[in-house]
Amino acid sequence: MHRYLFLIAALLLQLNSLFAQEKVNWKMLANVEHEVKYHEEEEVDYLHPTFSKSVQALEGKQIEITGFTLVLDEEAGYFILSQYPFASCFFCGGAGPETIIELKLKKPYPRVKMDEVRTLRGRLVLNYDDIYQCIYILQDIEFVD
Repeated sequence: MHRYLFLIAALLLQLNSLFAQEKVNWKMLANVEHEVKYHEEEEVDYLHPTFSKSVQALEGKQIEITGFTLVLDEEAGYFILSQYPFASCFFCGGAGPETIIELKLKKPYPRVKMDEVRTLRGRLVLNYDDIYQCIYILQDIEFVD
């Protein structure tokens, strides 16, 4: 009987860790270093990320983060969550690539407005080497507010 209770308790702890979420802030995601590398195929230099251990520990976990929503191509479903509004973001204002998260929203896309402050929850994916995507990607997204 005790053995079954132990197994049930262990299972509940594992399920809790699967559904638990971590509140993350932009300062936590800033723990990444970048090295300029050359991409042969595209013939361009790009910033290759090296994530800190604290950031690596977030990989695959459910996180919750607040930022500015950026609509880059609504038809193509290309949305970003940014630490800064559009005028100051990575693309326009000179902030680093660690200040944005690519959002993988499912169709039909929810109504997303430019520069709206939103809190999102989703599974964090770290992008180590795909130059066509952001270094942070959020999947399985739900809008908290």
